[in-house]
Amino acid sequence: MEIFATASSQITQRKLTQYKRASMLAQITVFYNLIEGMVSVFFGVEDETLSLLGFGIDSFVEVLSGIGIWNMVRQMRHNPDVSPGLFEKKALQITGTSFYILGASLLVTAGITLYQGHRPETTFWGIVIAVISIFTMWALIYFKVKVGKQLNSDAILEDANCTKACLCLSFTLLLASVGFELTGIGGIDSIGAVLIAIFSFREGRESFEKSRGESCDCDRSKSA
Repeated sequence: MEIFATASSQITQRKLTQYKRASMLAQITVFYNLIEGMVSVFFGVEDETLSLLGFGIDSFVEVLSGIGIWNMVRQMRHNPDVSPGLFEKKALQITGTSFYILGASLLVTAGITLYQGHRPETTFWGIVIAVISIFTMWALIYFKVKVGKQLNSDAILEDANCTKACLCLSFTLLLASVGFELTGIGGIDSIGAVLIAIFSFREGRESFEKSRGESCDCDRSKSA
């Protein structure tokens, strides 16, 4: 009996450690997006770079989503069988609405800047921020998948899948920023903002689907 009790205690301790790691990853996601958002919005306004500005605002919306995941992981740590509560559903609905508003705003602004032939001063900081974000998102995806598999948690694995959308956004920002620096064509920055708007609409739709208890559409959007 002592052997079984010891084994059970070790399994419980291992799970608690894994939940702590999952919680830490959620916290890193929240704080990283907060800092990334502030830096991106600052340089987006300073350099008149629409794609970087949209990327930064998107990061702020991701913070709200990350807080919902953080709270969910905290609940799972104390009760692994708990289902997402009202807080998570409300957070997802607010997040989805914010993504829709962001997407619509970016589309309108991108249309205006394309019509006016606006050119940003530089997209250098867009390149720097995109590269940092790509490596950060890749690391977060890797460790979230690892912890999610260890805990056999669909919620954590789903969060890892949806982090791939952030990775796609980072690549979009990088391509738009490099494209402008190489060609000097201002429309490339606006096109990058349009692509970010499309990703925002997708993320908004997925947030509402998750709030209704439907599965994340991230894998499907990745293959689309």
